[in-house]
Amino acid sequence: MTECVIKLDDPGSADVMELLRHHLAYALKWSLPDDVHVLPLEQLTSDSVFFFSAREENRLLGIGALSPVGPRHVEIKSMHTAEDVRGRGVGRAVLEHLVMFAREKECRRVSLETGMGDAFAPARALYRSGGFHPCSPFGVYRASPDSICMTLQLSS
Repeated sequence: MTECVIKLDDPGSADVMELLRHHLAYALKWSLPDDVHVLPLEQLTSDSVFFFSAREENRLLGIGALSPVGPRHVEIKSMHTAEDVRGRGVGRAVLEHLVMFAREKECRRVSLETGMGDAFAPARALYRSGGFHPCSPFGVYRASPDSICMTLQLSS
């Protein structure tokens, strides 16, 4: 596991914006156009969204955000790890941090949407290992053979 510091960050900073561009390019490359649900910068900077970065000695390794879906229900958005550090545990660390933060905010449920193609298999495996299970589409999502919604119940 990479030793990194995960904390709230500005999605408008130059290095974060560059990683967000990679995140969007990856989604566009491996998803059908109607199944690309990347939040634009103006939504990521909203007061209702909590945006985090994972850094090692100030170097950006990964990102992730929590966006409200409904009362005590948040969605993981913009989760992405820099390509050259994949496989070092950055994604797991960010996921665990996001879930811990949601618990601290007394959320009852954390959900997400990701792709179904082979390019998204590592993400799906990470989410499953974190306790997430497939669920019905929520929020703005609709049923699609190209994407899957997953959820983690934190409390009832």
